[in-house]
Amino acid sequence: MILLVSDTSGKNGSVALVRAGSSSGDVELIESVPLAGGTFSAQLVPQIAGLLEKHGLSKRDIDAFVVVSGPGSFTGLRVGLAAIKALAEILGKPIVPVSLLEVIAGESAGRGKVMAAIDAGRGEIYAGEYEVGESARCVREQLLSKDEFVSLAAGIAVVTPDAALEQLASAASRLVQRVEMPSSERIARVGWRQLQAGQTVTPEQLDANYIRKSDAEIFAKSGRER
Repeated sequence: MILLVSDTSGKNGSVALVRAGSSSGDVELIESVPLAGGTFSAQLVPQIAGLLEKHGLSKRDIDAFVVVSGPGSFTGLRVGLAAIKALAEILGKPIVPVSLLEVIAGESAGRGKVMAAIDAGRGEIYAGEYEVGESARCVREQLLSKDEFVSLAAGIAVVTPDAALEQLASAASRLVQRVEMPSSERIARVGWRQLQAGQTVTPEQLDANYIRKSDAEIFAKSGRER
């Protein structure tokens, strides 16, 4: 089975082709290419076409799409998800939305309750609480201030790819693990497991997991309150 994996949630992104086998952990990265931030709309579809041509495949060979649905950049997520929606609609193939925080939580060396955390900018943190066993089950994902993050980190294992958050969490928890930012292969492993479990969406159902409200929503609410 051929999976197309995309991530446009951050300042930079990636798109990859992955071959999945029969078991949940059986994935082979064919190739991953980086996408430069700020130009996702111009790069994503041409890079997908180039990957397919390079490896002797056509778009009809794609069996499913695995896409990071957030949290992250509003613009990046909108562009990336719109492209995947269009391709999935044309090809009639399923989409598996994957939370970046879930992939990070799954890298925990321990088991039980884990908090995955990434920098959200503006002095805030995207944090996801997960129960980690054979897979990571989401308890909740939320936007936290630094003080809220430190408070919640007390007594819980924290997993983060961010050095500053590692240091911040260490003030409250001794169970802090630094990991790499999720690669296309790691995203694909989570997506393949969810695909096998039937956790897919249609193009109409695919939505971004922003966690943070947009500036337009914030300003609109402020205007109503006044």
